[in-house]
Amino acid sequence: MRTRRAGGIPDPRAAARAIRRLFPARPRIGIVLGSGFGPVAGAMADAVSIPYSRVPGLATGSVPGHPGRLVLGSWEGQTVAVLAGRSHYYEGFEWPQVTFGIRVLAELGAEEVLLTNAAGGIRRGWKAGDFMAITDHINLMGGNPLRGALPEGRERFVDMTRAYDPGLLARTKAAARLAKVRMREGVYLAVPGPSFETPAEIRAFATLGADAVGMSTAPEAIVARQCGLRVAGISCITNVAAGLAGPHQEVTHAEVLDVARQVAEGARRLVAEWVKMAG
Repeated sequence: MRTRRAGGIPDPRAAARAIRRLFPARPRIGIVLGSGFGPVAGAMADAVSIPYSRVPGLATGSVPGHPGRLVLGSWEGQTVAVLAGRSHYYEGFEWPQVTFGIRVLAELGAEEVLLTNAAGGIRRGWKAGDFMAITDHINLMGGNPLRGALPEGRERFVDMTRAYDPGLLARTKAAARLAKVRMREGVYLAVPGPSFETPAEIRAFATLGADAVGMSTAPEAIVARQCGLRVAGISCITNVAAGLAGPHQEVTHAEVLDVARQVAEGARRLVAEWVKMAG
């Protein structure tokens, strides 16, 4: 079985074939789960859970809160495919591996994708536990996932004017009202990590127009647009970015995970309402 394209890019068609043998239904919605959104994967009825290791080309990361399972099933009247966990660039994965799950979702037939993440809040007045609907992003990860060999049938020069779909943004805000969670909206800035940002960097990012900062999502959004998917994004603000809570307040991954656990139920309600409104 051929599992790679020319140039070493894994073949999403091979991955989709392997998945369809276990779950033949076509998922209309794809969801990528970041920290704080874990309970979403357990909310689906009649779900099939497939370890990434059983899907050709899907890389399994090692970061806590990212279990590395593809979960497919019915939820709120929709057939949904959930990538429970992502592979991060800072773990040593290359761009084709980081974004391969998006290509698989497209190959399975998804029409829209919801990208979720944990992020540091840059906008003053925002608090840990808030959610942010992503209106746009700034990619400072030092690379672009479309660099290199062009997948068959895809456009190289992808327009990113409306990277995050306005209709899905409106749906996200409506879902937040129904789920009774506080929803901000703003620009997400992506950095490679894994170190957290310095206070000087945060001041610079604010000057650039960023409202939150994280270490994922932008590459996935770029590839999703290349694949013709409509994109929505939600950040869970798990910490106030460096320097904004005082000169001696440190940022730790333990803090990120702790806040993510606290808001997990709100995240589940939020995504459930978002999926329900897709009909």
